[in-house]
Amino acid sequence: MQSTLQDSDKESQVDASGVYRASTTGLELQRGSRLLKESVELLSSMRFAISALSIVGIASAIGTIVPQNSPPINYVNQFGAFWAEVFTWFDVFRVYNAPWFLIVMVLMLTSTSLCLIRNTPRMLKDMRVWREKVRDAGFAAFPYRQQFELARADQAEDKIQEIAKALTQQGYRVKALESQAGLPRLVAKKGASNRLGYIAAHLAIVVISLGGLLDSEVPTKMAVWWWDKAPVVLANLTGDQVPDSARLPQSTPTYRANLLIPEGQRSDLAVINQPKGALLVDLPFELELKQFRIEYYNTGMPKLFASDVVLKDKETGQTKSAVIEVNRPLIHKGIAIYQSSFDDGGSKLKLLAHPLSGPVQKPLPIELGVGQSLALKNATQTLNLEISGFKAINVENLAATGQQETDAFQKNVASVLSPAANAGKTTSLTNVGAAFQYKLRDAAGQAREFHVYMLPVELEGSRVFLAGVRNSPDESFRYLRIPADEKDSLETFLHLRASMDSPSIRARAAQAFAASAAPAPMQKALADSAQKALDALASNGLVGLANILEQTVQASERERAADVVVRMLTGAFWEVLQQSRVSRGLPRQPLNEANQAFAQRALNAYSDAKLFDAPLLITMTDFTEVKASVFQVTRSPGKTTVYLGCLLLTFGVFAMLYVRERRFWVWVKQPSDASGQTSVLMAASTPRHSLDFDREFEELSQRLARA
Repeated sequence: MQSTLQDSDKESQVDASGVYRASTTGLELQRGSRLLKESVELLSSMRFAISALSIVGIASAIGTIVPQNSPPINYVNQFGAFWAEVFTWFDVFRVYNAPWFLIVMVLMLTSTSLCLIRNTPRMLKDMRVWREKVRDAGFAAFPYRQQFELARADQAEDKIQEIAKALTQQGYRVKALESQAGLPRLVAKKGASNRLGYIAAHLAIVVISLGGLLDSEVPTKMAVWWWDKAPVVLANLTGDQVPDSARLPQSTPTYRANLLIPEGQRSDLAVINQPKGALLVDLPFELELKQFRIEYYNTGMPKLFASDVVLKDKETGQTKSAVIEVNRPLIHKGIAIYQSSFDDGGSKLKLLAHPLSGPVQKPLPIELGVGQSLALKNATQTLNLEISGFKAINVENLAATGQQETDAFQKNVASVLSPAANAGKTTSLTNVGAAFQYKLRDAAGQAREFHVYMLPVELEGSRVFLAGVRNSPDESFRYLRIPADEKDSLETFLHLRASMDSPSIRARAAQAFAASAAPAPMQKALADSAQKALDALASNGLVGLANILEQTVQASERERAADVVVRMLTGAFWEVLQQSRVSRGLPRQPLNEANQAFAQRALNAYSDAKLFDAPLLITMTDFTEVKASVFQVTRSPGKTTVYLGCLLLTFGVFAMLYVRERRFWVWVKQPSDASGQTSVLMAASTPRHSLDFDREFEELSQRLARA
C-alpha cells in the first residue's frame, strides 16, 4: 500500500513502511518538443549527475597519476611515441584544462544544481512534516512493529502516555493527535536533519565545481577574448619588447604563471604559457631575488632550495623581505608566490671548440653566457653557436646493467641524462659534475642540440667523455662515448681522429699491421684488406663496413667473415693509434689488456662520431655559475570557494553517516465486536536499517510490554 502526503506534491511519496522515497527523475517540461523535454529531464536527473561525477572522478585520478604539463619528450620516453600521441590527442597531459573535461564539469555543475533546485524544497518540507496521515491498515508493511493487547479499553490512554514518555527520553520529538478512526494517536521523529547532509553534500559538489572552474583556464581565456589579447613567442624578446597585445593587466581575475629571476635581478612580469606562445601578466608588485640557496644530500640530490626575496608593492611603495621555500609560499594581495624550481640565470662558461674533421688544430677558446650566441666561421660554412642551458650538478644513476653496448650510439649510447643511465632496478646515484647544452644553427636556420658533460664519467669500468645530440626537443639525447686518456683529456682521441682521416697514415698503419700479423708472401694481400677496412671505417664508420659485408658476402658466410674483418680492423686500428702517438713524439704502447681496451673504446667512439654528424665538438673548461629561481605565481579566487565546498562536504558526509532519521507511529485499534480486545499498535521506520536501531526498538518494546 502507498499513501501520499497530503501537504506535499505528487513526487514526494512515503511507501507502506513510512519511508520517504525521493524521485530520481528530472524536471518534466509541460511544453516544448519531445527532444527538448527528454533532454531537460536527462540533464536534471540524478542519474546524469552521478554519471558526470564518475567521469570527473576518473579524469581526476588520471590527472593525479600522470604528471601534468611536462615536456613532450618525457611522455614519449614514458609511454612510447604512439601512446604519447594518442594521450596528447585526448589532452591527458593537461586534463584539468582539457575542453572535454571543462564541458563535463559544466554539465555536472548544471545537473547537480538542477537536482538541488528540484529536491531541496521537498527535503526541507519533508523534514517539517509529521506524516500524520499514515493509516493503521499499513501496519503489517512496517519492518519494525509491535502490538500491545489491553485488558480494558480505558488503558489505551495510559499506554500512549507511557510510549510518549519513553520516546521523549530517547530524544524523539513527540506529537499527540486527536483520536480518528484508522489514523495515529501519536507520531514521533528524530534525526530529520539527516536531509541537510544530503543537501550539503550535493551543494558541496556545486561549490567545488565552481571553484575549480574559477581557477581553470576558462577565466583567463575569457579575459584574453574580452581584452583582445594574443600570445606571442618569447624566444628572442625581452620584457620591454613584448607588445601590449600579449600583456594582461593587473586586474586579470585568475592565472597560474611562471616567474624566472636570476640572483641580483628583479621582475614584475610573469609568463602564462599558451599552446601557441605565451602571455605576460603585469603583477601588482616587483620581486627581487637576493640569493638562491640550495642544499644537497650526500648523493647530490637536492634536499632543500629556498629564495631570499624582497617584494616591493607598486601602489604603496612598501617593501618586505621574505624567504620562499617549497610548500611555504609568500602571499601578497591574494597572489601566492610558490618556489617551483630553479634554473640557470646566465652563467658564464669558458669553452673550447674542437674541429671534428681535417688535421688536428688548436681548439678555439670561447667565453659565452647561457642564453648568448656567437657566429663561428670556417672555409665552407657559418654556424651560430647558442648556449641554451647549464647545470653545475647532475645526479645520474650509473649502476651497471650487465649488458655490453657495442652499438651504444644506436641504443642512445649512455642514457645518463635524467632519468638515469640504467633502466634496470639497480641504483647508484652519482654526481657526475657540470654539464651544458648548446645548439649549432646553420645558415638555413636548422639547429641541432648538444649536451656535453664537463668531466669524464666512470661507465662500465672506464672513464669516458659524454657528448649527446638530438635533432629536435621531442627526441632523447643520444650520447657519444669518447674515452679519456691517461691525462683525463680528449687529446689522444682527437689526434687519433685526425690520423684516421689521413689516407697516408691509414696506408702505413695497414702495412704495419700486415707486417706484424702475416708472413711475407701474404703481407700485401692482408695490407690491402686492412686498408679497405680502415677506409670503410673512415667513410661511414662500422655501419659502412657492415654494408660492404652485406653486399659482398653470402648470408651463410657473413658471420664468419665479419669475425675475421673485425679482428683485422681492430689490429689495423691499433696501428693507427700507435702512428698517432709517434707523430706526437710519444713512444709506442705495449700491447696489454688496458691499452687494447682503450683502443676498442676509441674505435667505437670514432665510428659513432660519424653519426654525431657535427663539424665541431664544444667542451667546457670552467664556469662562473649564476643561479636563478623559478616561481609559480597564482591568483586563485576559487581557492576559498573550494575550501567552503570541502567544509560543506565534510558536514554533509558526517550528517549522512551519523545522523539517522527515525520515525514512530502509535495507533489505538478498537475491537470489531464487544468480545474483542483493544490493541495499541506501535510501528517505526528508518531509511537505513542498523543494529543500533534494532536494539533501540527491542529495548523500547520490552519496556512497554513490562509496563
